[in-house]
Amino acid sequence: MRDEDIDYSDIPQWTAEDFARSVVTWGLAGPNPPKELITLRLDAEVLKWFRALGKGYQTRINLLLRTYMHAHTMAPAQSVKKPPPRRKK
Repeated sequence: MRDEDIDYSDIPQWTAEDFARSVVTWGLAGPNPPKELITLRLDAEVLKWFRALGKGYQTRINLLLRTYMHAHTMAPAQSVKKPPPRRKK
């Protein structure tokens, strides 16, 4: 089956709110790593949107950043297979 043959019509399209809620549910049950107090500048409309989601908006921002970090982190070097050594001629 080719990608063009797949019918996606019964799958609802995700909104930004759906995405934000899905990310927040990930990782909340695990241990809380230590936090560091920083100053971070965000676009006013971005901050307003997160605050409108209610209590825990800073946690949501942190989880979105953590998810992005995990998605863009390369695999550890130990798991990368090295090419076989070259034979001497």
